[in-house]
Amino acid sequence: MKLQTVTLHETLNLETLSDNYLMNKVRDGDPDKLGLLYERYKRPLLGFFIGMLRDKELSEDLVQNTFARILKYRHLYRGDGDFRTWLFHIARNVKNDHFKKKRVDQVPVDIWTERIGHSEIRSEEIQQEEELGMLSIAMERLSEEKREVLLLSKYQEKKYQEIGLLLGCSESAVKVKVFRALQELKAVYQQLEKTY
Repeated sequence: MKLQTVTLHETLNLETLSDNYLMNKVRDGDPDKLGLLYERYKRPLLGFFIGMLRDKELSEDLVQNTFARILKYRHLYRGDGDFRTWLFHIARNVKNDHFKKKRVDQVPVDIWTERIGHSEIRSEEIQQEEELGMLSIAMERLSEEKREVLLLSKYQEKKYQEIGLLLGCSESAVKVKVFRALQELKAVYQQLEKTY
């Protein structure tokens, strides 16, 4: 009877359950709870992968692979840290393993510029689209490490401490990495403005 009350209570408060609580349930034999974590994190993960790879279809596959890996290695989850940090650590490994396995290089910049395309819309929107396109090209020209640290800090809005845990470095080292990546991005973007 008590077990049913807990289950009913959980059902009523699914959105208030913590990530760690849900992952502990998955680890302890309730894989259905992974669906809730998937719903919470599929969009941030997709944004991370698209930002790194510039390929939506591949990114969607890697989101699925990340959750498959979480399910496979659920027994390794300790639950003593932030779930999001653990999740993005796995996502990074999935991305890296994909490229090791397939020996796929980053998409060349000229292919990415073809993907940006132009539509016939108002001039303000065209200008904004061109700026976003140049920013995407500038991001593509950064090293993978710099692109990743910018995506984590600026687009995923992760704290420097979280990024440090993911990258295996101190919070102050992350600050330096973000600063240098932003400086390089600014320089590349300014160079593109002169070219286009």
